[in-house]
Amino acid sequence: MRHLHTRTTRRRVVGGIAAGLLAAAGLTVPAVAAPAAEPASPTLADGLALTPPMGFNNWNSTHCRAEFNESMVKGIAELFVEKGLKDAGYQYVNLDDCWALPSRDADGKLVPDPVRFPNGIKAVADYVHSKGLKLGIYTSAGTKTCNSAGFPGALGHEYSDAQQFADWGVDYLKYDNCNNQGVDAKLRYTTMRDALKATGRPIVYSICEWGQNNPWEWAADVGHLWRTTGDISDNWGSMLGILKKNLPLAPYAGPGHWNDPDMLEVGNGGMTDTEYRSHFSMWSVMAAPLLIGSDLRKASQATFDILDNKEVIAVDQDPLGKQGTVVSSEGGRWVVAKEMKDGSRAVALFNETGTAQHISTTATAVGLPEARAYTLRDLWQHRSYNTAGTIAATVPAHGTVLVRVSADRKWATHPPAVELGLDGSPLVEAGKAATLTSTVTDLGRTPAEHVSVGLTGPDGWTVKATSRPTTKALPTGRSLRTSWSVTAPEGTPTGSYDLTLRASYRSPTGTRVDSALPLTASVVAPPPSGTSGLGDLPWLSATNGYGPVERNTSNGESAAGDGHPITIGGVVYTKGLGVHAESAVEYYTGKACEKVTADVGVDDEKGAKGTVAFEIWADGIKVASTGVLTNAMPAQPLTADVTGAQVVRLVVTDGGDGIDSDHADWADAQLSC
Repeated sequence: MRHLHTRTTRRRVVGGIAAGLLAAAGLTVPAVAAPAAEPASPTLADGLALTPPMGFNNWNSTHCRAEFNESMVKGIAELFVEKGLKDAGYQYVNLDDCWALPSRDADGKLVPDPVRFPNGIKAVADYVHSKGLKLGIYTSAGTKTCNSAGFPGALGHEYSDAQQFADWGVDYLKYDNCNNQGVDAKLRYTTMRDALKATGRPIVYSICEWGQNNPWEWAADVGHLWRTTGDISDNWGSMLGILKKNLPLAPYAGPGHWNDPDMLEVGNGGMTDTEYRSHFSMWSVMAAPLLIGSDLRKASQATFDILDNKEVIAVDQDPLGKQGTVVSSEGGRWVVAKEMKDGSRAVALFNETGTAQHISTTATAVGLPEARAYTLRDLWQHRSYNTAGTIAATVPAHGTVLVRVSADRKWATHPPAVELGLDGSPLVEAGKAATLTSTVTDLGRTPAEHVSVGLTGPDGWTVKATSRPTTKALPTGRSLRTSWSVTAPEGTPTGSYDLTLRASYRSPTGTRVDSALPLTASVVAPPPSGTSGLGDLPWLSATNGYGPVERNTSNGESAAGDGHPITIGGVVYTKGLGVHAESAVEYYTGKACEKVTADVGVDDEKGAKGTVAFEIWADGIKVASTGVLTNAMPAQPLTADVTGAQVVRLVVTDGGDGIDSDHADWADAQLSC
């Protein structure tokens, strides 16, 4: 598992080299035919990976650093047992790259690094097995692995390496794609399948060729899982881009053959806990392998609470083996539904946007039969409700509400589901009262009784109800609407601040329910009059595929300020925004601006790589866009009429082919007010 950009630079250098070079290098091209286009058997039918594999891989937290060693691996195995992760279903403790020495021994055998693994791999496997767990290992379907140190790959050594792995007690192989010498992917991966089978040891086989050759179309009888995308990174843009590529592949997944959108980043620190819950929820509804990528020896309780949510894990591990499918996705408001073996549906209401969103569907839309009412189980709240058929929530920015809905005859034993919401834009100018309206809506078949609602803000803010905050009862589908005056004190700095909407009600049987909706208010300043460079103005929010959005430089992918002069087609610009798909930057325009202009394109710093598309949105409506742009194209002028808009959003998408090297520039971007 390598950083995507480093790896793809290397793989494109070697990609396309004739297979004859392999023979010239003294290696034998195995004489194994590629599998048929339509294999007779849809799976390996060996009884392995009947549910998506669950476990740990060290790469996302350690890369090739010295901390990856025998002590760490044993410590992870111990924590699996101590923290209950083993009981929750996690079983594989997997080594990634850098476990071996750079050279084979005189007999052509792989040699474990004696500093990292002084007792060898078999001793580690024995220890992991003693905990009732399994061990995984890594190599590449090439002459070397992906790390620049040049560790040996398995190309030309498949049967010898597979036998070593089996002799050591390995239970899982991740097989990467670097330095592949241009040899046909199906040939390379099929050869290792046959080599693993020849050992007689049951070994789960993870194909990691990054989705380059559409493995979902041919690998169901080759491996147990296959990567569908490039590497994930620990940020929202990367996770979102991978999610969007993996979602359409649902028809190809099933018991023993899974789409793999890469390992989990939960707990590595690059996203919020809300974003990590979304990451975990969406991987589970996609029936993705759940491989922990954080160092559990340093993990917070919040991280363990996410990774150990057994109700969410049960969605991922459902024996029917269906990957969730997209029901709707308008405006970044996603509904994804997964059919479960017991006839219920797991439903993810996923909000990719930077503000809270009302997301709604129905029981019939997600495939449930007509019924008078349904039981709805919230898998993060661990509470059950009844619903008349509506499945809805106001979902916080970057959040996911994950529920399990069934046509259950016992629905009436649960209180009614109630949705909390907030109408109006939570944008506040310091010292000025903003008006917001809260809603409490009964989605249940039974009434919500003795309903009350409250809204709180930060210390020093004034929050007052200006209409009735209580009602005796809410029948099905009815709402309590309460107006609020919200004022941030004079001098409050611009930025995001927490609001909390709370409601309390009782079911007809007397059960009291207290619920809360975390919300964000943004303190904003009115935009300056005249024409301003967007690289110099404060933004409401910014998300980016790699690294932060950069002001007046290109995107450097890592730390703030590591970009270069914005350059498109050899033309250098001193002002603008440097971003990386998937990206969105929002500005408060306060209904006072008329126009956004920019020269847009792919920055020269990635050579011939990168494909992107640009969009400008005004209050949720797309008002300007480009087609797909490549590095070979000069900067394109883009102008948008944003008259009367309160919020303007600048979006860069991946052009439909993933986010690899997608450095994009909003050169000389200007806002006229």
